[in-house]
Amino acid sequence: MPKPPLPPRLIDLGPAIQEALALHRQGRLNEAEKIYTRVLKSVPKQFDCLHLLGMLKHQRGKTGEAYRLITAALEIDPRSADALTNLGLVLHALGRNDDALASLNKALALSPNHVEALNNKGNVLLALKRADQSLDCYGKVLALQPRHIQARVNRGSAYAELGRWNEAIAEYEAAIALHPAHADAHYGRGNALQQMGRDADAVAAYDKALAIMPQHIKAWNGRGVALQALNRYRDAIESYGKALAIQKDYADAHYNEALALLTSGELQRGFAKYEWRWKRTGMPADRRNFGRPLWLGEYPLRGKTILLHAEQGLGDTLQFVRYAALLARAGAKVALEVQPELKTLLSQLHGASAVIARGEPLPPFDVHCPLASLPFALKTDLTTIPADVPYLRAPQDHMAKWRDRLALLGRPLIAIAWSGRSTHANDRNRSIAWSRLEPILSAAAGRIVSVQVGVRDQDAARLRDDKRIAHFGDDIGDFGDTAAILAAADLVISVDTSIAHLAGSMGRPAWILLPSAPDWRWLLDRTDSPWYPTARLFRQPLPGDWDSVIGQVASELKNFV
Repeated sequence: MPKPPLPPRLIDLGPAIQEALALHRQGRLNEAEKIYTRVLKSVPKQFDCLHLLGMLKHQRGKTGEAYRLITAALEIDPRSADALTNLGLVLHALGRNDDALASLNKALALSPNHVEALNNKGNVLLALKRADQSLDCYGKVLALQPRHIQARVNRGSAYAELGRWNEAIAEYEAAIALHPAHADAHYGRGNALQQMGRDADAVAAYDKALAIMPQHIKAWNGRGVALQALNRYRDAIESYGKALAIQKDYADAHYNEALALLTSGELQRGFAKYEWRWKRTGMPADRRNFGRPLWLGEYPLRGKTILLHAEQGLGDTLQFVRYAALLARAGAKVALEVQPELKTLLSQLHGASAVIARGEPLPPFDVHCPLASLPFALKTDLTTIPADVPYLRAPQDHMAKWRDRLALLGRPLIAIAWSGRSTHANDRNRSIAWSRLEPILSAAAGRIVSVQVGVRDQDAARLRDDKRIAHFGDDIGDFGDTAAILAAADLVISVDTSIAHLAGSMGRPAWILLPSAPDWRWLLDRTDSPWYPTARLFRQPLPGDWDSVIGQVASELKNFV
């Protein structure tokens, strides 16, 4: 939120306060503060002085003092729309957004066209994830003051929050037309472009923001993300370094640098940085409290019980449960807490003495570790990845359940999954529309089995009418079912989703279709995976070029026996 504007004119102020206000407007805050403080020693309940000193404290980041001073001013004049507006600003800075909204509503009840109250209310609504309502506030501001640049930028941010990227860009560009040197407008435009997959344009927008404000750490971070999407990992790491030189504890830059390092194969440095994921934007303020110490490899575990717990997606759990066997061999007793849909499959995992579904009571344990922290705790590098597959197998009762049904389909049997979870942050890059898979369907010599769970509406009709494929996704109850189908398949073809990890962990022949900028675990410029020895990787040569990938897979399928 921007610094609060000072009132344009205050009537009947004494000469001392007039002098302080002039200094305040010039940015000479130390001199202004001395005068405000001297006046309040003589007249402790001077409204304007309390209000203005509160605003000065807020500008200096001393929000607690700002709150105390502006609250004291409002005890003298509770009907000051300006003071109520600035109290809302301070409450927002303190994270008390419901209270901030109440204060701003009081200001607007007194002065319905108070421009800054309207703009600040929009910002609070945006922080409360009520972006659609914030648009109304910004619209009112711009109706009153069409050249209000910050409201224009804020409205761009509201559109971005709603995923309305073209409208967001239009707002940022309108702000830039009014004020070409507005760094946040260029930064916001870069974010929207990056979300649309226009990464080169995003880098150019971030560069404009940084030319205006070289200390804009979010622009350095956003620039790094866009550079990663362009597979310019060295440049991305340099960009994150610029952000961290400005603010060494900037978690988002540490986390994104971790992803760049991991993708580049620098696993030990990358996994160390990956621990910053807990502090990045959007993470809960408090991690799960297990009442036991966190273990990150500091000491041997022989004779101790460790709880390993899933923290991310299903694919991440399938990838990292391999470490249970290493800990068991080192003398630890391993309890494993996982997503409910994985419990049956993982109940027979070698090295795990107990497997618990999330939400079930936990057994006694001495220490705990998130699954994705195990590579860091065990100092994994490219040469020490534990890749003894298969480490997962289909449960026998699930194999029996599917045996007869699969036997009717003939050979070779090819299992396929073409899209992941639609809410995944990278879904637009990793998922493929069913209609684009026609070359693969035509080239397959055997029968294709769909293990796609949750088919999207645009794919459902085509899938239902295509007699070349047996769709089993609607009959899959849990990952034990999926594993039974993959165990019977001669080949698994999948995009980067949990099916790829399951096939790899079971040691099944798996062809994995990857975007040009892959998830970190698939590394760069290689057709194999050190995590999954039976996997073969097919990569986009350019962003969005699935046709090349599908064409290559179709060509290889003609020779597949």
